[in-house]
Amino acid sequence: MRQQGAFKIRRQQAFDPALDPTGRGGRAQRIIDSLRAEILANDAVRNLRIRRVLQSPREIYRLELEVPDLGYQRTTLLDRDALEDLLATDDVRSAVRDSVLNR
Repeated sequence: MRQQGAFKIRRQQAFDPALDPTGRGGRAQRIIDSLRAEILANDAVRNLRIRRVLQSPREIYRLELEVPDLGYQRTTLLDRDALEDLLATDDVRSAVRDSVLNR
């Protein structure tokens, strides 16, 4: 008989820096890809803001994405490398530039 309140402990995969030298695993890359796809797919994106939240010990940026037609708002915190990876695509960079100019 199981004791009430006892939960199974989920096994966590150990982090091995040798397998991922950049420090960016699959989850972070999926988040960046999801943001990129959302920015490019939605023509209804009205507000897209990127602000620097922290400068030291590490630069952290806050990306705010709003789609008023769907009543949707997404806020994501990114480090500098992730932001540069997101802005590496010319289409995303122009969407961010257009969003800043339209304010």
